[in-house]
Amino acid sequence: MKSIRIIPKLDIKGPNLVKGFNLEGLRALGSPRNFIEYYYKNGADELICHDIVASLYLRNNLDSIIKETSKNIFLPIIVGGGIRNINDIERLLKSGADRIFFNTAAVKKPSLIKKASKYFGSSTILVSIECIEREKEHFCLVDFGRQLTKLKVIDWIDVIQSNGAGEIIITSVNKEGTGAGFDLNLFEKISKKIKIPLIVNGGFGKLSHIKDLLNYCRPSGIAIGSALHYSSMLNIKKRKDLDEGNFEFIRNSKNFLNFKKISIKNIKNYLNSLIKK
Repeated sequence: MKSIRIIPKLDIKGPNLVKGFNLEGLRALGSPRNFIEYYYKNGADELICHDIVASLYLRNNLDSIIKETSKNIFLPIIVGGGIRNINDIERLLKSGADRIFFNTAAVKKPSLIKKASKYFGSSTILVSIECIEREKEHFCLVDFGRQLTKLKVIDWIDVIQSNGAGEIIITSVNKEGTGAGFDLNLFEKISKKIKIPLIVNGGFGKLSHIKDLLNYCRPSGIAIGSALHYSSMLNIKKRKDLDEGNFEFIRNSKNFLNFKKISIKNIKNYLNSLIKK
């Protein structure tokens, strides 16, 4: 079994790291810079930073965060949100991003995938798929899950690959933030279609979920949000100025869906045990 990267996924809204359930009900968890530094020190293989309102407001707010963190964080950072053209990609790469992903712009203009892959190299360009199951079929969503399209995931994967993207990130919105396990129906369906590296996202809640996933596909990486963020919060210094965003979750120190405490080290040790078997 090839090595599988463990990739914390940070959804960022304004100055805050946020997390929700099925991409809704977003809760502010704190400064993304603090989480990035923590995950770097604790063995993350890569990071995904996503400006989740950039497509909605037609702007990208991650430049300053990426510039600041890339000076001290020697870890590959994948950045996305609000990317519309080659200039947006170039700006983020100059800010310190190592690779770029986009979703909405790719769906609206698939030729951007080919153009970007040729200009920057396919290994630099990832396409994100956000999808939801309807009547036993998975359809693509855009604008951070706000808008449903008629585009079927199974068909979209062919287009992405034919246009030269280097990797795909796929998020099951049905499973996202639940901790209830990966969307195995989705990965069984697409496993024979995928010819390029695949990062899976949405549903991880406990170690056995990884074993379940590997029965259906062999991802290049596993992106994890809720399970790592909720486990890490107690070890990360809380901001004193909790005034912008919904911080009720932090103030009340509530558990959410009974996520069990877990670390990147736990996950990697578990993966190593599976490889040895």
